[in-house]
Amino acid sequence: MFHGSIPALVTPFKNGAVDRKAFADLVERQIEAGAGALVPCGTTGESATLSHEEHREVVTLCIEVTAGRIPVIAGAGSNSTREAIGLVEHAKEAGADAVLCVCPYYNRPDQAGLEAHFRTIADTVAMPIILYNVPGRTVSDLLPDTVIRLGKHPNIVGIKDAAGDLARVSLHAAGLEGEQFVQICGDDPLTLGHRAMGGTGCISVTANVAPADMAALHTAVDKGDIAAAQAIEKKFIALHKALFLSPSPGPAKYALSRLGLCEASTRLPIVGPDEAARAKIDAAMEIAGLI
Repeated sequence: MFHGSIPALVTPFKNGAVDRKAFADLVERQIEAGAGALVPCGTTGESATLSHEEHREVVTLCIEVTAGRIPVIAGAGSNSTREAIGLVEHAKEAGADAVLCVCPYYNRPDQAGLEAHFRTIADTVAMPIILYNVPGRTVSDLLPDTVIRLGKHPNIVGIKDAAGDLARVSLHAAGLEGEQFVQICGDDPLTLGHRAMGGTGCISVTANVAPADMAALHTAVDKGDIAAAQAIEKKFIALHKALFLSPSPGPAKYALSRLGLCEASTRLPIVGPDEAARAKIDAAMEIAGLI
């Protein structure tokens, strides 16, 4: 259903506003490079500091520019269930192929609350939903038993997991045997291991900077050429790490600015990487052959 390199798109800004031209160009670049799908307004898209109007604008623009050539998985999460439903409804109306819904942050719900949150969204809007588990950002952790129960809902079709526990791929698969449930890696350095465990792709930060290379990594895995995939991973592991030397997406936007693709500006409280981090990002981009 959703496969390969799936960039978690940055939202470029210019003079404090969404840079529509730069964003459209980034979408075209990703499609030309072989992306399997696109994710606008995820964490990397600074969804937390976009206004609701901007969020809807970016999702709609991504769908319009993509024009059905590859799937669009619209970020539509919130710590408010009611607000998340509104974003999912908009994504459906705009023509998204699926939505990515993050675990509620700040509220710190237990497993019962997490299950009720996602089940309510899925019961309210007939739209393919991909769960997004990222405990490092949300504090709450969507545990495998809860994922398995939710994965049996007809509208919940997969998970992006950034918990860092590869064993969960097998646990989910065992509990959801026979279900159409995709498992997508949420952490670039774990992509190869995640694919080997049965994952279908990666919602990637690095793909913003190196879309063709990240697509090639998944193509190599699909062909069974693990040596080629490993060679790409060795070339890019330093960049995977460098893109998180300061809060994301500051480093990714800096790297894109080095390629002349958008401004490096972010929304507060995120600030860009300092001089030392920029030097390490530059070095990692040189190792990867990008500059």
